[in-house]
Amino acid sequence: MKQVFIFEDTVSDKNRSAKHGFCEAKCFWSFKSVIFEERIIMVDLTGKRVIVVGTGISGIGSAELLEDQGAIPVIYEGNTAVKESDVRGKLKAGSKAEIVIGAFTEEILENIALAVLSPGVPTDADFVLKMKEKQIPVWGEIELGYNYAKGKVLAITGTNGKTTTTSLVGQIMQEYFESVYIVGNIGNPYTQAAPLMTEETVSVAEISSFQLETIEYFHPQVSAILNVTPDHLDRHHTMENYVAAKEAVTLNQTKDNFCVLNYENEYTRDFGARCPAQVVFFSSARKLENGLYLDGEEIFFAKNGEVTKLLNVKTDMNLVGICNIENVMAAIGISMHAGVPMENILATIKRFVAVEHRIEYVATKKGVMYYNDSKATNTDAAIQGIKAMDKPTILIGGGYDKGSEYDDWIQSFDNKVKLLVLIGQTREKIAECARKHGFEQIIFAESFEEALDICVKEAVAGDAVLLSPACASWGMFPNYEVRGKMFKEYVNKL
Repeated sequence: MKQVFIFEDTVSDKNRSAKHGFCEAKCFWSFKSVIFEERIIMVDLTGKRVIVVGTGISGIGSAELLEDQGAIPVIYEGNTAVKESDVRGKLKAGSKAEIVIGAFTEEILENIALAVLSPGVPTDADFVLKMKEKQIPVWGEIELGYNYAKGKVLAITGTNGKTTTTSLVGQIMQEYFESVYIVGNIGNPYTQAAPLMTEETVSVAEISSFQLETIEYFHPQVSAILNVTPDHLDRHHTMENYVAAKEAVTLNQTKDNFCVLNYENEYTRDFGARCPAQVVFFSSARKLENGLYLDGEEIFFAKNGEVTKLLNVKTDMNLVGICNIENVMAAIGISMHAGVPMENILATIKRFVAVEHRIEYVATKKGVMYYNDSKATNTDAAIQGIKAMDKPTILIGGGYDKGSEYDDWIQSFDNKVKLLVLIGQTREKIAECARKHGFEQIIFAESFEEALDICVKEAVAGDAVLLSPACASWGMFPNYEVRGKMFKEYVNKL
């Protein structure tokens, strides 16, 4: 049976609208000195069966939105350890969603109009490929939320710095606009916020590479790619695929939109030449003729020959490390092109404190400073954690193997790391790499608790203990948040 989708798309995409028979709502209005197109996108799924893959927060949010919009969600969970009653308990009372648990069969796909994947589901999984063979559209939670949302979108992606930048931009927006939602990979499903939005809403979205694999019409007014370094190669298989996923945040942008890019990252700098939006560069290493840059301890903004000093990174910021300076510059670039006056942007930055689990100061115990950098789930992020330390450091590393190499991380130790305590699946691999580079101060721990005990025993006054694993938490913890919270609980009990 052929499924009929009725869309109203933005006026900027006239060619695609004509091709797909979309109806266009043409409405322009002023938005705090920035002109945006009003977006009304409707997918008529009333009475249609939509399969939702995954029963986590993303899947449940998608199912509830679909049901609220008159669709019939079919929730699929392949893990047979999950009980139907558990899934039903996550849904609103009275939900009529269908729940299927176990083996994926062809019968599940009968009369399915759309498939919605949770971010953790690979797009090359066998059952996903079967959907595509049957020409069933495959979306993610971000795409579904976008199609029912209203207002403007600011989208932030990159290998590292997404959460800090998104949180900072979100706070800037909240202190200036009345209706703001912070959504996406930051832990707040887009689908849950979408029904609450109005035309005045600003959505600040943290978007992962997993989520970007399944976008089709997602169209931010301002986007940002903070950096691209090797990560998630177990999922994307090649750097080319990973880079393409990140760049997809600009897929539907035009020269009426903006994209903030890191000039000091090879991938994002090169992308600037082919980016469909107007590019706003930032740099932590050189002066730019146009863009944001760090010179000494000051951040400047240059445009058309005019240079404006914005802030001092030592006296006007609570964040530490060059990575956070770059995050702040990106946030400035995003916010100013979303129509927020610079004085408001800078005032919020001066109040902003570190995001939980990202080079987060926890406490000082017996002269030892403890830092939680559990969100450093790849080597590039972990390098930034090392750079932020100014004391002899005992480092906790290791975890799930995502196919990463650790040479650059080990080489960044630069005589700062006095002891490396390793845990998890990757500990032998990391140890071998460390010894190859001449670093021998290594201790294996059988558990996270044992690693913490070792750190306390080996640390002396004037040292720092840094949890910055350079690996994902899977296999030992449900996520990096649990890992970070356990670290903080342990430290606070000392």
